[in-house]
Amino acid sequence: MTAAIAPDAPGPGALAPATVVDSDHPDVIAFAREHARGADDRERAVALYYAVRDGLRYDPYRVDLSVHGMKGSTALANGYGWCVPKAALLAAVCRAAGIPARVGYADVRNHLSTARMREQMGTDLFVWHGYADLWLDGAWRKATPAFNIELCERFGLLPLEFDGVEDSIYHPFDRAGNRHMEYVRQHGAFDDVPLERIASDFARYYPGVYGSDGLGGRDADFQADVARETGG
Repeated sequence: MTAAIAPDAPGPGALAPATVVDSDHPDVIAFAREHARGADDRERAVALYYAVRDGLRYDPYRVDLSVHGMKGSTALANGYGWCVPKAALLAAVCRAAGIPARVGYADVRNHLSTARMREQMGTDLFVWHGYADLWLDGAWRKATPAFNIELCERFGLLPLEFDGVEDSIYHPFDRAGNRHMEYVRQHGAFDDVPLERIASDFARYYPGVYGSDGLGGRDADFQADVARETGG
């Protein structure tokens, strides 16, 4: 089981390739080389954040809890991912660019989801929401690349911006003032995705929901559901 690490200066694992945070994958390295533009680590991290946030669609229906399904390189190859693999990818490309990075998790109450998700999950509690933790200018900065800009505009969400100075975490309210995200519990930060713990809690909180076809089955389409519910 992957052990949590203390919130201090980065250890060697923050720059090393890992099983899921696979910073040594050729496609991850190529992505980092293409998008890590800037004069220093902060500027390069910001550029990588936006490349991951908006370059991959957010899709919480396609949840594959296998090792392959959770890898950052798999999300990159698919062109979509939910919060955990997108955060793993951001951490991976930052490591590939020489920026110490790890992955962090929190349980959140999501007040904005599709009817399919609310019905099948039976709760608005999302356990093990993923973000990346980046070491910039002598401190860890949280960066949450989950929601791409098109989704934010469609759902009326305030997009999460990242400047490498302040933490980028979910807003408590949307553009209209409705409740959006509430952080309930922090799990800490890790050098690699703690797959066993995530899968165990998913089985406990969402029994029978996340099978091999993801939420809703093979025919479920998150983008179509969002368009239908927002009149798009």
